Amino acid sequence: MMRKNLWSAAGAVLLGVALWGLAQGQGEARQATPRAVVPRGDLAPDEKSTIDIFRRSNPSVVYITTLDKVVNLWTMNVTAAPRGTGSGFVWDELGHVVTNYHVVAGATAAKVRLGDQRSFDARLVGVSPEHDLAVLQIQVPERRPQPLPLGSSHDLLVGQRVLAIGNPFGLDHTLTTGVISALDRSLEGEDGATIHHLIQTDAAINPGNSGGPLLDSAGHLIGVNTAIYSPSGASAGIGFAVPADTVNRVVPELIAHGRFRRPTLGVSANERLNVLATRQLGVQGVLVLEVERGSPAARAGLRGSRLARDGSLVPGDVIQSIDGQAVDSPAAMDKLLDGHKSGDRVRLRIWREGQVLTLETTVSVRD
Repeated sequence: MMRKNLWSAAGAVLLGVALWGLAQGQGEARQATPRAVVPRGDLAPDEKSTIDIFRRSNPSVVYITTLDKVVNLWTMNVTAAPRGTGSGFVWDELGHVVTNYHVVAGATAAKVRLGDQRSFDARLVGVSPEHDLAVLQIQVPERRPQPLPLGSSHDLLVGQRVLAIGNPFGLDHTLTTGVISALDRSLEGEDGATIHHLIQTDAAINPGNSGGPLLDSAGHLIGVNTAIYSPSGASAGIGFAVPADTVNRVVPELIAHGRFRRPTLGVSANERLNVLATRQLGVQGVLVLEVERGSPAARAGLRGSRLARDGSLVPGDVIQSIDGQAVDSPAAMDKLLDGHKSGDRVRLRIWREGQVLTLETTVSVRD
């Protein structure tokens, strides 16, 4: 009798569990019923603008793969192996593509893939390591992508909205947005040379973004993404871009000559000696060591330094400012001249034997 009651009790428990599970199942089924979708409504104006810029600019941004020659030690066959990747963009109707120098440095070949996935072998046209810029060229027989509209960088403002398009980590045609964080930054490149006048932005720039365009809110090119500041190698909110004014000055030189011909006054100076000499003279500026014969500096009457009979240095002119902007080292002078082109007139303030003089001359280019 007790066993029967136990079995009856157990049966009731099992029946209750089954009914509870059935009720739960019905509840889950009711919860899984699709809900009504609320209409999204219209996008915000800034969203529409960003989407439109990406759609217009995206076809002009390219994916670059660099190659290296690899020798099979068993068969001695030479094959091309991938070396690295980067970004670039179409510069003109002739198929010139602008990217970073460090994207193509050391490679033996490169391929450029367009937004429609067509791929072309690229020819190296010219490089400027001091600006971290390079130009490739591809032959596109039909459906050529349009060049990006070129903007200016001299009138940029901190806080201005920017957009970066590139191929970070091999993920092609990626858009990031941000603002201009600072202007006229200087950064030491991989080869030790200092790159000047850079734009700093907080738009996420990661490995693979190098060489891609930095655009303003109108979709105009204002810079070429070149580097990030990050111990981990990933974006930390500090990215840098070569400004459009520099790009527009350097790229035509690379297309025409294969290299950038640096602006110069035609004088030579030395960083280390300059510190010692100007300190001894008690002045700030750039001590002119030599004046090149026939140069703009020679025509303007600048005087170089010379050695006395006892071996001591007889100082020449000290250039203290260029167009009102003070210079205190040869590097600072090169930075100022880098913003000029051949034929530009400049006004120099110089120190000569205790007197301050003003001279005018022009800028030439050094092959």
